[in-house]
Amino acid sequence: MATIEILNLKCGGCANTVTKGLLTVEGVKDVSVDLDASKVTVDTDDEQVLEKVKHKLSSMGYPEVGEANTMLHKAKSFVSCASGRMSK
Repeated sequence: MATIEILNLKCGGCANTVTKGLLTVEGVKDVSVDLDASKVTVDTDDEQVLEKVKHKLSSMGYPEVGEANTMLHKAKSFVSCASGRMSK
């Protein structure tokens, strides 16, 4: 198991998008999102899979804490948030 603290996680819609997105990463079997702590836990100990997870999170607008949180990340997270709310 690996836990990643991310930025821009605002609501259940975001959590839904993050979960669905990360389950598409090969090697990820389970995803848990802690909305209050802005943390994502994935069921993997494989460093390569973990890097893919971090890249996927960033591409959806949820970069890891400590990474750059650009306007593009923020904009993507708003789109991801809205998409997640509509697909519940």
